[in-house]
Amino acid sequence: MIRKSTSKKSTAIKICGITKTSQARSIAELKINAIGVIGVKNSPRFVTEEECIRIFNEVEKVSSSIEKVLVIANEKLEEVKYINNRSTPPSVIQLHGNESVDYCRELKNEFPIIKLWKAFRIKSINDLEKISHYEKNIDAILLDAWDNKSLGGTGNRVPIELLTNKTFKAPWILAGGISSEIIPEIFSKLKPDGIDASSRLEISPGIKDIKKVESLVREIRAQN
Repeated sequence: MIRKSTSKKSTAIKICGITKTSQARSIAELKINAIGVIGVKNSPRFVTEEECIRIFNEVEKVSSSIEKVLVIANEKLEEVKYINNRSTPPSVIQLHGNESVDYCRELKNEFPIIKLWKAFRIKSINDLEKISHYEKNIDAILLDAWDNKSLGGTGNRVPIELLTNKTFKAPWILAGGISSEIIPEIFSKLKPDGIDASSRLEISPGIKDIKKVESLVREIRAQN
């Protein structure tokens, strides 16, 4: 669960781009808050619907309180409705494309019990301006680094100086080039409600180095 942080609430941890059920279990056993699976077909971390269900089932066996996040991008609304037919649906849909406010509103109406997170790729202060228009129609904001070739999983970092003293009405999650080494710097300047990590924890796309995941989780918890 990603909530607005208070001084007493710890920062939530999401590990994204999981492709193997065995790794899903190992990471879920670290008692993190969310696990993400990529449903974007041109991503090197893409998994099929069947494999996604197996991964989510494995997470559910460990803990039903861990958010099961399905990441999609620029899909037509009518094509997203297949999610209703899944035996183990996601608890969160994360939009990682150029979806409009109206799209978010319609999707929220279509799936009232599934949380909706919207990712924004940040390159300059102008990219932060449009976020306020979305906040009434989403459950959390995810801030990722901008890249001209990829929607995410690049290992690039969001310019921290753009976020200093920035506040949002919805809970917000920081992504982009996250590893244990940069957590002290992040927490010295920012207080995100969540941290989302993927590519910097990998041996290869979609295959996590569990030691790096463990190190990240320890470092975040030490800062809280």
